[in-house]
Amino acid sequence: MSDSNGSARGASSRRGAPPPDISELVRVEDRISFLYFEHCKVNRSDNAITVTDEEGTIYVPSARLSVLMLGPGATVTHDAMTVIGESGASVIWVGERGVRMYAFGSPLTHSSALLQRQAKLVSNTRSRLAVARRMYAMRFPGEDVSGLTMQQLRGREGARIRKVYKECSEKTGVFWDKRTYNPDDFDEGTEINQALSAAHACMYGLAHAAIVAMGCSPGLGFVHTGHERSFVYDVADLYKAEISIPVAFETVAEFPVDVGAETRRKMRDAVYSLEIMPRMVGDIKSLLLETEDAECVDPSIDHVGLWDEKVGEVPAGKSYREG
Repeated sequence: MSDSNGSARGASSRRGAPPPDISELVRVEDRISFLYFEHCKVNRSDNAITVTDEEGTIYVPSARLSVLMLGPGATVTHDAMTVIGESGASVIWVGERGVRMYAFGSPLTHSSALLQRQAKLVSNTRSRLAVARRMYAMRFPGEDVSGLTMQQLRGREGARIRKVYKECSEKTGVFWDKRTYNPDDFDEGTEINQALSAAHACMYGLAHAAIVAMGCSPGLGFVHTGHERSFVYDVADLYKAEISIPVAFETVAEFPVDVGAETRRKMRDAVYSLEIMPRMVGDIKSLLLETEDAECVDPSIDHVGLWDEKVGEVPAGKSYREG
């Protein structure tokens, strides 16, 4: 049924449970990274979700969940989606064992401060380049990339990734040729390409969950552009060489019966042991905010103002009239 352990029975679903308050929700960096289920039905019991198949039922507290991955044969009720949305978790429907991804999420914040900052930075060529350079600098510690163009940075990143593939291949004994895959047919690719697709899908899901939970836009990327998940790809790329690529090679080296399932299990363990979710949150803040502003985004602030072209903002909730 799933890549998780444990089971529980009883306690029928009860509709109408009050939604959790923002201040009561678990921070994204402290949540369960992701759970994967297939050939099951996902429902609701109070503020938990239930996952049922022929083996029984397990209960998952929605407020502690970051990403729920639903594979083939999984169905989900309206009640379940309601509580998941209220809890700020992301749901990802993955087809063909993880190649395609469809995501949903609600922010764990009422504040739009990070979103406004992101939009401001990405809308200016100079500030966008500065953020992109910081992203590449995270991959090349100790190197000064402040004067490199995007073309130069892409070239250096390409060489780095080729080196990572080569080193992982030599370490595990898994043959490596090139990255090729068919998004419409998971089984068409080699086992290592299947494993890479499954591992990267997990990484995209985690990045998407962190971005949405913090109130940022998945589509406003700095390195990637033109796609609804451009920023997701930006953030996920920061960790692929450290996590998803090595996990894929290590998985294939063990000759698993089901490459996709085993890759997801190993990704789950790696994400937990390397504390990736807290790092993602910290990295996103450091990329978008000045150091002195990093702690000034309070997710519990429920503030709405009216924009003014002269003073920036005026209070909402009052009547304005001329004269």
